[in-house]
Amino acid sequence: MRNVRLVAVVAACAAAFTAGAIARQPVASGQEASVERSRLAVLWTSGDRDVALRMVFMYTLNAMSRAWFDEVQLIVWGPSSKLLSVDEELQAEVGKMEEAGVELVACKACADSYGISGKLEELGVEVKYMGRPLTEMLKSDWVVVTF
Repeated sequence: MRNVRLVAVVAACAAAFTAGAIARQPVASGQEASVERSRLAVLWTSGDRDVALRMVFMYTLNAMSRAWFDEVQLIVWGPSSKLLSVDEELQAEVGKMEEAGVELVACKACADSYGISGKLEELGVEVKYMGRPLTEMLKSDWVVVTF
């Protein structure tokens, strides 16, 4: 498990570094600079509370509040949705993310399977089917990091 966490941390750092390096590449003389928004999707699937607090939430909040990315979306999927529905400390942290401008979405199929769609919506999380939106993100300019 420790190796998986280390890989996730390295991947997140590499994604952030790469996105920043791409955004700062010089424009050739005579060309108009293209203003592209940097977009990060954090796919949170783990039901591990410590992973949520010590990695997922810290990185997601900082990515938005420190303007590491222009747009940040937290995708709550699978066991993480069940954990979020019952843990008040995690709910408070998600509220901070929402206040900072992080877009909060959850997989409807997963939330429905746990019977918690309504609870997530009460927390300000948009609950919708995520298969197609995630696929589109993966095919486009979004940086997608999974925890």
